[in-house]
Parts: sequence; C-alpha cells; structure tokens
Amino acid sequence: MKIQFDRGGILLPDLDLWLDPSQRITGPQKVFVSHAHSDHVGAHREVLLSAPTAQLMRARLAGLRLEQILGFGEGHLFNGGAIPYRLTLVPAGHILGSAMAYVETEGESLLYTGDFKLKRGLAAEPCAPRQADVLIMETTFGQPHFQFPPAQTVMGDIIRFCRESLEQDATPVLLAYSLGKSQELLCGLAQAGLPIMLHEAVLKLTQIYEKFDVRFPKYEPLEPASAKGNVLIVPPNASRGTLDSQFGSVRTAIVSGWAIDPACRFRYQCDAAFPLSDHADFNDLIELVRQVSPRKVYTLHGFAADFAQSLRDLDFDAHALSEPDQLHFRFAAGK
Repeated sequence: MKIQFDRGGILLPDLDLWLDPSQRITGPQKVFVSHAHSDHVGAHREVLLSAPTAQLMRARLAGLRLEQILGFGEGHLFNGGAIPYRLTLVPAGHILGSAMAYVETEGESLLYTGDFKLKRGLAAEPCAPRQADVLIMETTFGQPHFQFPPAQTVMGDIIRFCRESLEQDATPVLLAYSLGKSQELLCGLAQAGLPIMLHEAVLKLTQIYEKFDVRFPKYEPLEPASAKGNVLIVPPNASRGTLDSQFGSVRTAIVSGWAIDPACRFRYQCDAAFPLSDHADFNDLIELVRQVSPRKVYTLHGFAADFAQSLRDLDFDAHALSEPDQLHFRFAAGK
C-alpha cells in the first residue's frame, strides 16, 4: 500500500481511503474518523466511523455528511479505489467509540491507531490492537520521560484535593476536556460520594455517553447560584478570573497527561495538576509496537521523529510521517 501524509492525516491513494485528515475532504474518497476530538474530525463528504463517534461528532460539528457506521470487529469490503480492501474497526481505548482501523488488501495488513490508550480506562472500550504488517501510530507522548503513574493513584490524589478544598470552604474546580477526560474523571469519582456539577459542554457529551450504557455517579448541571459545596467539572478554557467571579473562593486543578510536566500547573494558573491521561505513555507506545509486531512502523504527531528513533534503537524499521526524521547513527567502538 502506498502511504502519504497529507491534510493532517493519512491518505492511502490506491484505496481512495483517508485516515483522520484534519482538513475537509469533499471528493469521492471515504474518510475514516477514529474518534470525535476536534483535531481528528472535519466537515467531510463521507465518513466511516463507530456509532458513538457518529453521535459525538454530530453534537460537535454542524452540517450533514454521509455516515457509514461500522461495528467493532465487523469486516467490511470496499472497492472504490484501484485496489479493493477490507476495513475492520477495533477499539482504541482512548475515549468512547474511539477506533483503530485494520485494513487488509492483497495479502498485506495495516493497523492505523489514531489516538489510543493501552491500559483499560473507565469510560471507553478496552483497547484491542491486532497484529499487522504495517503500523501507523499516534505518538503524542513519544519521549521517555512521559511515564504516567497508575490512574487509580492519580484519582486518589484528585479526590483528596476535592475533599481538602471543601473542608477549607473553597469550591474545587477540575479543569478537564469536555469529551473523554471529563467522563473518565466522573467515573473515577464514583466511589468518593462527592456532590458533582457539570459544565454545560461536559453535560451535553456525558448524556451521549449514557445512551451507550456508560454509568456515572449522580451529578447535576452546573448552576453558579448553588455551586458552593460541589465539585465542578469544567473545560480547561475557563479563566481563573471568571471562575472567581462566578463561584467565589475556588481551588482549581488541571487534569491532563501534560500535567506530568511540572510547568503545566503554572501554564494553566492552577492550584494543582494531575497527570490523568487518555493516551498511551512512552512505555505503552513501545508495548503496542511489540503487540502488533509489524514489519514497518510509521509514527505520527506528537514526538513522531523522537519516537521513531527510539524504535530504531530497538531494531524496529520505523520512520516519522508527520515531521522529518532525525537519523542518529551508531558506530562500533574503535571505528
């Protein structure tokens, strides 16, 4: 299969198939959409996606499009391009409905991951990669220092922060992306018995999760007049000044994989930062490659070139697609 990086995504020209282009595709080609985060969707003409991604995408992106909804594990034959192929969606573990694309054609197989999380999350289908000849993988956290602590430990720290804030008569505000992270966070708070209010953007998407039988603890829509004494889950773009003016004394915490960087708390001007991620960390990126056992690996986004080099150091045939490779040569001693 020919593989091209174009329009922020992947084009398989012989198949007339796009994988997660960020720019709009209006031609006759089909577009696989791995999940409904804004950097992976566009106003395309025809999309292939899972049922949860379809509903979440409708809620976030206006306009009409042709939708072909595929169930996980169901192979579908397509022959619109020069070469026919079979496409199967397998769960990526990133957010609800997130999918990897497993493509089979002419005796060759390819796995495109999109964003994924190898460890089991609380609000997404468990990741289920397949062995493939070629692997195209997202490398958001593709440097060795990105190693996340256990999610259960991080959730314990978040619950402690909330309880301490309430004891100090301050309103705890958890800043988390409205799609995916907020729902994971809500599930993690289930056993804490804390009163929870959701910002309208979080509420809208949480209600879609519930249509797919994801269960959450009791929560209420966010009402500034009655917010005191509750834990608030709010998107990260909320300004500290706005929060103070609406809710009085608040303590804020950013919840993100980027919180592994100590500067993250200061960047968001928060009182705390918690590294809860819906992505694979560096070690799990390596583990994914070992599980797929490909002949060739292509890396995409994040630290694509750095991670490709890390894979070459482990004797994988790996190359970055979304940025130039920085090739490092190893020399034998004494030469």
